[in-house]
Amino acid sequence: MARAAHALHILVKHKTLAEDILTQLNKGAKFQTLAKKYSTCPSGKKGGDLGEFKKGQMVVQFDKFVFSGEILTPTIVKTKFGYHIIKTLYRT
Repeated sequence: MARAAHALHILVKHKTLAEDILTQLNKGAKFQTLAKKYSTCPSGKKGGDLGEFKKGQMVVQFDKFVFSGEILTPTIVKTKFGYHIIKTLYRT
């Protein structure tokens, strides 16, 4: 079982914006560009890059997706902070 992962994310307040961003990604937009433009998280300045982190470091819903969801497929996950578009790069 994976103990660490590396992910990118874009955090927004509204589901409609998250869905719009996901549509843009699916049409070929660059994740990093959209993160810089839309993300309310400080990581947005780095293209949404959260670096590598350990299991249990993120809020439950985020953690659950990163450690069990699809790799490299941007997906919307809701947490107490808002709507995240998460792209898991790898798990180790």
